Amino acid sequence: MSGPQCCENPPALNPVSGSGHVEKLGGLDAYLSGSPDSKLCVILISDVFGYEAPNLRALADKVAASGFYVVVPDYFYGDPFDPSNQERPISLWLKDHGADKGFEDTKPVIEALKSKGITAIGAAGMCWGAKVVVELSKQELVQAAVLLHPSFVTVDDIKGGKVPIAILGAEIDQLSPPALLKQFEEILASKPEVNSYVKIHPKVAHGWTVRYKTDDPDAVKAAEEAHKEMLDWFVTYVK
Repeated sequence: MSGPQCCENPPALNPVSGSGHVEKLGGLDAYLSGSPDSKLCVILISDVFGYEAPNLRALADKVAASGFYVVVPDYFYGDPFDPSNQERPISLWLKDHGADKGFEDTKPVIEALKSKGITAIGAAGMCWGAKVVVELSKQELVQAAVLLHPSFVTVDDIKGGKVPIAILGAEIDQLSPPALLKQFEEILASKPEVNSYVKIHPKVAHGWTVRYKTDDPDAVKAAEEAHKEMLDWFVTYVK
């Protein structure tokens, strides 16, 4: 279920990247960006490489600049996937870091945000994080959801979603191929009570929104297009 694409183009992690800061929130270390006085929050849920990825933190800062308080939790407790550790392939790593645990870990984060005065929350998940976001959508723990090149998300997951959801997929994706995203789109089209948007981005591969090379103008442009779609979704539905 989790193929090589899940682990391609690993980022050079940097614990001090970004213009925000790290503090405990709901029991997890979290990268925080934006004004804590904002009533609107976006939770960004990482891929298997975790919350110290510079591109992910740059995205958090970009969303924060639009007025959201942005939270990027460390769901892996300082243990992101390390592709250089051949004794612990992704299949073993996932046994310690299942999306079901990520979903449970998000609940106290949401409670902590509400205690700070946050009134509406959106959640975006990349790859591994998309499954967590779908679970939050099923329980209506967030007001809007965005999935970016999802992993592990099933047709039944999409059937169970209850909040406005945008799905941004890649044309070149073994984990969520275009045929599966078309199924997602058909299911959502049959649920008029749930606002939805599905797009398959051409000429890009799984992971393109956060694991792009910053010195590749085409890759940056493709990622930024998806970032804008994600942000527009939250501006519309996180109020």
